[in-house]
Amino acid sequence: MATPGNRLPASEAEPVMVPITWELDLHTFQPRDIPKLIPAWLEACTEKKLRTVRIIHGKGTGTLRTTVHALLQRSPLVRSFRLGDETTGGWGATLVTLNLPSVQS
Repeated sequence: MATPGNRLPASEAEPVMVPITWELDLHTFQPRDIPKLIPAWLEACTEKKLRTVRIIHGKGTGTLRTTVHALLQRSPLVRSFRLGDETTGGWGATLVTLNLPSVQS
């Protein structure tokens, strides 16, 4: 059902396909979407065999960073993670190393 202005409520909006790259900028997402978004994105990155990825959560109050880190700690897809350095976003971004199967020759 459309609301005034012919816009759908967020709960009825169509999902938006996000291209899977090594970087995810959370500024464009609602905080309520993060608990489902991060695990799904990590799985897609693993399928694309991306070993290192970056999540941009911003500096702000640290609430979103804390949520992201809690999700990363619980994920079996994550080998390790750390805050970015001066060239990768500082404490406004987290670099993640994913658990990818070893390539055997």
